[in-house]
Amino acid sequence: MPTVRPPAVAGMFYPADPQQLAGEVRGFLAAASSQALYPKALIVPHAGYVYSGAIAASAYATLKATAPQIRRVVLLGPTHRVAVRGLALPDAEAFDTPLGRVMLDSAAMRAIARLPQVSINSEAHALEHSLEVQLPFLQSVLDDFTLVPLAVGMATAQEVAEVLEAVWGGAETLIVISSDLSHYLPYAAAQIADAKTAEDIIRLRQLADHEQACGSIPISGMIVAAHTHGLVPHLLDLRNSGDTAGSHHKVVGYAAFAFTRADHTD
Repeated sequence: MPTVRPPAVAGMFYPADPQQLAGEVRGFLAAASSQALYPKALIVPHAGYVYSGAIAASAYATLKATAPQIRRVVLLGPTHRVAVRGLALPDAEAFDTPLGRVMLDSAAMRAIARLPQVSINSEAHALEHSLEVQLPFLQSVLDDFTLVPLAVGMATAQEVAEVLEAVWGGAETLIVISSDLSHYLPYAAAQIADAKTAEDIIRLRQLADHEQACGSIPISGMIVAAHTHGLVPHLLDLRNSGDTAGSHHKVVGYAAFAFTRADHTD
């Protein structure tokens, strides 16, 4: 039997009941406006689905054309509970969600584990929601795929980009960066701050710090890789919790982006 990381936030960030979860994700995807894109990479928020599920769906809805080709997802998200130097892989062979089991790409994990900035750290993954909440969406839009999950701690953008380069692959590999934007600003201030962050990403400028996005380091690594590979970012959705299910007093910002090759848009 494989070593499995069980779901940690089912019933909190998203429904624990498989039928309810599948129906909720289907509803978000059906309501999302689908752009004719062929993404190599996505930036997707990772809050509870009631807050950010609709914004996440706007990213995953762009995979309709490429989903049949995708066989591996490289998933990066920031660590929220455990301090990590560099990027951490789990000590597991599979991740479970209420929708089923996702096998990890053990060969790819062994390859990048040789890099000095990559470690094996099961604690960093045990309770981390930034990666887990992406899985039901991926399970809903893709067929059979393997996963390379990376919890990103204190690292440089170049260190992240080096890891991405090692698993870049071709059309079979999708990269997903999990990140929310500003945290706990008043609604109007968050709109201004998040618009600036979105502009930085669209212009392929590395982010300054975690104040802009909790996943600023993996986003900046993706921006380095986008420069290297000539990718073009597209803003798909930009809202905050005050627009979805929260008050306007203190909000969290959410955005969805797709990165495509310049010749892979309609």
